[in-house]
Amino acid sequence: MHNNPLSLGTIPEPMLPRTYRIQQIWNETSDTFTFSLAPLEASGGPSFAPGQFNMLYAFGVGEVPISISSAPGESPVIKHTTRVVGPVTRAMRRLKRGEMMGVRGPFGSSWPVEAARNRDLVIVAGGIGLAPLRPVLYEALAQRKSYNKIVLLYGARTPEDLLYRHELERWRGKLDLEIHVTVDRAFADWRGNVGVVTKLIGRTPFDRTSCVAMVCGPEVMMRFAVMELQNRGVTADRIYVSMERNMKCAVGFCGHCQYGPLFVCKDGPVYRYDRIASLLGMSEV
Repeated sequence: MHNNPLSLGTIPEPMLPRTYRIQQIWNETSDTFTFSLAPLEASGGPSFAPGQFNMLYAFGVGEVPISISSAPGESPVIKHTTRVVGPVTRAMRRLKRGEMMGVRGPFGSSWPVEAARNRDLVIVAGGIGLAPLRPVLYEALAQRKSYNKIVLLYGARTPEDLLYRHELERWRGKLDLEIHVTVDRAFADWRGNVGVVTKLIGRTPFDRTSCVAMVCGPEVMMRFAVMELQNRGVTADRIYVSMERNMKCAVGFCGHCQYGPLFVCKDGPVYRYDRIASLLGMSEV
């Protein structure tokens, strides 16, 4: 298990939000937006590892868990990408530059970027699942010589639902990063792949015997992605998935995110697949 490098004992008052100022906010798609937050404390906020999440608090409304989507160690400013799905995220979408937000965290386990060193790194993302994986790409590209082939397979519902379009175009221009993008439904001016992202796994070259695969997206997409990876010969102990479900307190007190014997906020959200394979296929868990 890739545990939180910052134990609860090192996070000052884990249940008390720190105040951050919205530095910038912009739309990614019609229902998804990204905002950058700057800490008010002169010392800045705590560092994070790729895959961890913060609890973001819209004052007077409530808080929600959102994965951190910026580069680790880049600056005290942190970025989050979220979709408008409920009252808290709707309230966040109405906030403007310069307004305040509460932040607790970071919490949770992280993607195994160290375990992927000197191996092929295969990243499979569906929809907004690219946001929790973006820090992995930042980290891997910053330490490019430490990895062999880096492959990103990304799928969205339509071309209009693609996240980070300008960044994808810039990454595509790099000769040392292989990117394949697909959409479920396309229009006449789309020149890319059409179909579910899992179909890309079977036709993309990578070293199946030693690669590390990281998968994030809707749960059904992750199940099929794991199936395709295993069909290619990637073993379950080299596949990692992110299970972000129903997190409320982030410290394992409330029980909302219990997943069988596990608590996603403490034991996850990133899991090695062989440790949760029996739970993924179980109904009502």
